Amino acid sequence: MATTTTESGGTSGSKDYKKPTAAALKGAIQLGIGYAVGNLTSKPDRDVLMQDFYMVESVFLPSEGSNMTPAHHFPDFRLKTYAPLAFRYFRELFGIKADDYLYSICNEPLIELSNPGASSSWFYLTSDDEFIIKTVQHKEAEFLQKLLPGYYMNLNQNPRTLLPKFYGLYCIQCAGVNIRLVVMNNVLPRALKMHYKYDLKGSTYKRHASRKERAKSSPTFKDLDFQEMLEGLHFDGDTYSALMKTLQRDCRVLESFKIMDYSLLLGVHVLDKSLERGARGDSKRLNGQRVLYSTALESIQGEGDGKVAEPVANDNTMGGIPAKHKDEKLLIFLGIIDILQSYRLIKKMEHSWKALVHDGDTVSVHRPGFYADRFLNFMGGTVFKKIHPLRGASSKRKRSSIHAMRSASQEVLSPQKEKDERKAQSMECLDRPLISSSNHPDLVTLPKSLKQAVSFSSSALQTIKKDLEEHLENSASCTTVALDDTVPFPPTQGSPDSVHDVYL
Repeated sequence: MATTTTESGGTSGSKDYKKPTAAALKGAIQLGIGYAVGNLTSKPDRDVLMQDFYMVESVFLPSEGSNMTPAHHFPDFRLKTYAPLAFRYFRELFGIKADDYLYSICNEPLIELSNPGASSSWFYLTSDDEFIIKTVQHKEAEFLQKLLPGYYMNLNQNPRTLLPKFYGLYCIQCAGVNIRLVVMNNVLPRALKMHYKYDLKGSTYKRHASRKERAKSSPTFKDLDFQEMLEGLHFDGDTYSALMKTLQRDCRVLESFKIMDYSLLLGVHVLDKSLERGARGDSKRLNGQRVLYSTALESIQGEGDGKVAEPVANDNTMGGIPAKHKDEKLLIFLGIIDILQSYRLIKKMEHSWKALVHDGDTVSVHRPGFYADRFLNFMGGTVFKKIHPLRGASSKRKRSSIHAMRSASQEVLSPQKEKDERKAQSMECLDRPLISSSNHPDLVTLPKSLKQAVSFSSSALQTIKKDLEEHLENSASCTTVALDDTVPFPPTQGSPDSVHDVYL
């Protein structure tokens, strides 16, 4: 190469360079981060100031060494460290000591990982499974540096979060190439085999894993693949509430920063006896973690929240969240990734172009507020589901016993009530034809059997009425004629003070 790339993306000079190999690049990363962190230990601890978020330190490391830098076998390179004091505070917030940080990154060679996404980023994993080193573009590194003050405030308020935890931002200029690196937490531990991996955005436009990705030994599927393969992951009520509360809080933080196009990286480990024998990886992380709030289960638990069942310290669940799918018991590992995409002009143009040829609400690129709502609706309704406890037979028996008690009490009270009603009824309507009680609410509603008896014996009743009138004229005493049920008779004009109860 005859040009060299500057930090701003321009070109200068005409010196010939040879592109570094992958091994040389990994070695330069380890050497550079080791030097930067070691040099930072000589600086005293103090509160983080606003200017600390925008500070950049630069050092040149020649292969032959210098008074300040060690000699090495890699090409000459320059290291830039962004906001060193701020990132030191972030590491201390998560309980990462400088010695442990250096040991994880520099002790053994980095492990190169494949990239399932559409970006051209490279991923490196530390041998102890703690940290991921990802290459980012110039705009993403610049955006992260501008994001640091708000990120600092959010971590102080909520250290338990599913958002990425950034531990360092660096730039290596080697052989005319600028390689910007960010050190983050590792979401999916290699100590447990991930039987399924998903990159979920909540959109459906072209959200199938490619044929090339499916051919891998451990592919990463997408939204449409999840809907076709699984019927949702079921959690108990407390775990589901804690998980969705954490997601809602994190999405609102991203929305306030105008961030969109992020994803939920989801790993599913099946707890099956036949699979557990070969499900362990070769990671050393089983010996215990050094980073606080780094596991999925820790990330969704608030301070003092003891409702979510936490696994035993030595049960080798790696902090996974217990879940179920049909009859399978699962461990879920998850985290929000790719948050360095702001809704800038280029993203607005991308959304407008895709909306012309497809439904605009289904494409992944969208305005931050709509993106957050769609993301949460998809996670809370399709991906994660709550286990509703079944109501047992005891509750049914309890309800039936209540109904039985109510009916029994009504049966006990009804005879006395009917007796009181009979005494209160007048016999003034005996002269009138029998009509429905709906038109005359003051009349007593007759039973069906009585209505049939009255309809068949109306002439007999008229005869009885005449006989009663004749009898009452000759007698001043009260007369009672027993029938099967109450039939109202009007009082006669000759005896206004007498009361006549007629029973059928």
